[in-house]
Amino acid sequence: MVRSDLLRGKIAEKGLNIRKVAEVLGITPKTMSDKLKKGVFNTDEAEKLVSLLEIENPGRIFFAEKVAHDVTSTEMTKTWN
Repeated sequence: MVRSDLLRGKIAEKGLNIRKVAEVLGITPKTMSDKLKKGVFNTDEAEKLVSLLEIENPGRIFFAEKVAHDVTSTEMTKTWN
């Protein structure tokens, strides 16, 4: 799952907006907004974002450790209860 907060920060840092980024990805602004809310991008989109936003450490954004940890903790709680 993608760290959308960090991705939004990179978009703003580059002086871009959702509409422009969506255009580069070949999707609608609504789809881009939905993808940010869900935190899910395919590998082609992620590659384009890394290039467009000049992301030096893509793992920090696209392979969010905290999100994985939270999901695992939640699933474990359900299993134990």
